[in-house]
Amino acid sequence: MWALLVLVGAASVSAHLQDLSFDRQKVFRVIPQNDEQVEILNFLARIMEVDFWQPDSVTLVRPKMQVDFRVEAEKSFNVEDLLKESGMEYQVLIDNLQAAMDAQFDSKVRTTSHSYEKYNNWDTIAAWTADIAAQNPDLVSRSVIGETYEGRSIYLLKIGKSGQNKKAIFIDCGFHAREWISPAFCQWFVKEAVETYGTDTVITTLLNKLDFYVLPVVNIDGYVYTWTNDRMWRKTRSKNAGTTCYGTDPNRNFDAGWCTLGASKAPCASTYCGSAPESEKETKALADFIRKHLSTIKAYLTIHSYSQLLLFPYSYTYDLPPNYQELNSIARAASKQLASLYNTKYTYGPGAETIYPAAGGSDDWAYNQGIKYSFTFELRDTGRYGFLLPESQIKPTCKETLLAVKYIANYVLEHLY
Repeated sequence: MWALLVLVGAASVSAHLQDLSFDRQKVFRVIPQNDEQVEILNFLARIMEVDFWQPDSVTLVRPKMQVDFRVEAEKSFNVEDLLKESGMEYQVLIDNLQAAMDAQFDSKVRTTSHSYEKYNNWDTIAAWTADIAAQNPDLVSRSVIGETYEGRSIYLLKIGKSGQNKKAIFIDCGFHAREWISPAFCQWFVKEAVETYGTDTVITTLLNKLDFYVLPVVNIDGYVYTWTNDRMWRKTRSKNAGTTCYGTDPNRNFDAGWCTLGASKAPCASTYCGSAPESEKETKALADFIRKHLSTIKAYLTIHSYSQLLLFPYSYTYDLPPNYQELNSIARAASKQLASLYNTKYTYGPGAETIYPAAGGSDDWAYNQGIKYSFTFELRDTGRYGFLLPESQIKPTCKETLLAVKYIANYVLEHLY
């Protein structure tokens, strides 16, 4: 059996997941019970191409942890055999990845133009950033804070009524290319801000007294690639010297415990930390902007998916932040607000402790810059659809998340420092 798997796997180790027929690819969920079963998953990852969805890398797998991973169609039978033989309990979360991809587009909205209830490609989002600013000149302005590796403009929206000495909250989406629900939320947030200003008292107060910087897509090149080449792409699209593997994980590329825990020095790995902190043009543009506006930015919110979590520092160390009690109580209250709409349950806490250690993340970096309210959202769901959340869930996901974001923003406004 093991020999068979070695033969099966050897041929595919170098072949990256670029065979883009997702037909009959499967996503498995396992919960290894002990170190021996963890080692079996490590073995699996060594001999064949395994795409870890949760956690991001096999190196983070621990006993009793829920692990979701994707395998190519022709390997799935061997994987099932191995799991059965090892006595590891497993379930097939997604039986046919292509079918799940097709099913994402289940929105009843039929339009070729921009829609808040559909997934929009990058060109549509870029055009929308210009339109929303043009249509709401007293509330929204657009700027370019840099360009991507492939030369695309990185657009930032600033939302708020003009005023003197206003403090700001920074929100970004689309760090990981395949997490499509994330940019959908940033667009929804802007929509709600402009549409409910003047009628929603909380939004009106927030926009009168604070500015919001919204970066709709951080990893634009990667996002484009998920629409054109590989729906499951995660990293940036920069070329890595001395290898045919592309891209860096932008959320392992910040100078916060860079490339220590939960990040990889291997350019082919999905959690590759890059050649140096801020080696990616996208992360550098974001970091430069925040550094330039440190005196005004009082909170940092970064939106990811999936697993329904609200995390705060630290992720690169198990040490707790100085204002742990405060962050924990904000996260608890914000999670409660989120759940009030559809009873969606979120888990909250410090990153390393709550899920797994991951160094070089933007939330830890922002916190270490002195932004004491720093949070990471991991939106819906908990794995039934994973990165392929259907469009019919965009609206409910965004509506509930907005409640938590409004709560945090209001708290920040009342506790300015």
